[in-house]
Amino acid sequence: MAKKSDDFEKALSGKRIPILTLDNNWHRLFTQTEPTPRIKELEEELNELLKTQGKFNTEQKDLKALKKKLMDEIVETMEEIGDGKPSKKSEKKMEDNKRLIEECNQKIDDNNDTLLDLPKKINDLNYQLMLETMRICYEQIQENNSDIESIGKWIDEIRIELKKKVALKQHKMIKNQNFYAYMHNIFGADVIDIFDMKYHVEPIKKPQTTDEKTTADQKSGAPDPKSEQKG
Repeated sequence: MAKKSDDFEKALSGKRIPILTLDNNWHRLFTQTEPTPRIKELEEELNELLKTQGKFNTEQKDLKALKKKLMDEIVETMEEIGDGKPSKKSEKKMEDNKRLIEECNQKIDDNNDTLLDLPKKINDLNYQLMLETMRICYEQIQENNSDIESIGKWIDEIRIELKKKVALKQHKMIKNQNFYAYMHNIFGADVIDIFDMKYHVEPIKKPQTTDEKTTADQKSGAPDPKSEQKG
C-alpha cells in the first residue's frame, strides 16, 4: 500500500494544480454533490492562508513605498543643507527617518520570512483538498456507474418482457378477430351485436364474411375473382 501511495505521489509530482478555492469550476463540482466536513475545513484553512498572504503582500508594498518616501525626504533634506550645518529640526527629521527606515527594513525582513513559508503551506493544503475532492468525486462516479449498470440491466430485462407482452397482445388480438370472424359467419352480425351488449364487450372491427366481401366488391366495381377464373 505504501508503495502504491509513493507511486501515486511521484505521478503527481510536477503537475500544476490550481488553487482550488479560487477556481470557479471547483465550486461548481459541489452543485453535483455535497462537500464533506473535511472539504469545508480544508477550504476554510486554505482561504485563511490566502488572505494572510494577500495581507502580507499588501503590507510589503506599503512598507517599501514608505521606505522610499523616507529615503527621498533624507536626500531632499541633505540637498537643502548642502555644505552648511543642519538645523536641529533637520537633524531630528533625518534621525526619525533613519529610525523609521530601519523599522521598515526589519518589518520587511520579518514579512519576507513569513511570505517564504506561506506558499508551501498553501500548496500542502491545496494538495490535501485536491485528494479529498478526488476521493468524493470518484466515489460518486463509481456509485453512479454501479447504478447505470443496474438500470441498464433492468432496461434490457424490461425490453425482453415488453417484446413478450407485445407478442402476447398481438396473439390475443388475432384470436379475438378469429372469434368474431367465425361467430359472424355462423350467427350473423345482428346476433353478435346483441351478445356484445350483454357481455359489455367493445366491438372490434368485425371482419367481413365471404358473402359480404363479394357484395361490397361488386358495389365498388371491383372484379369478381370467381368470374375472372371462369373467364
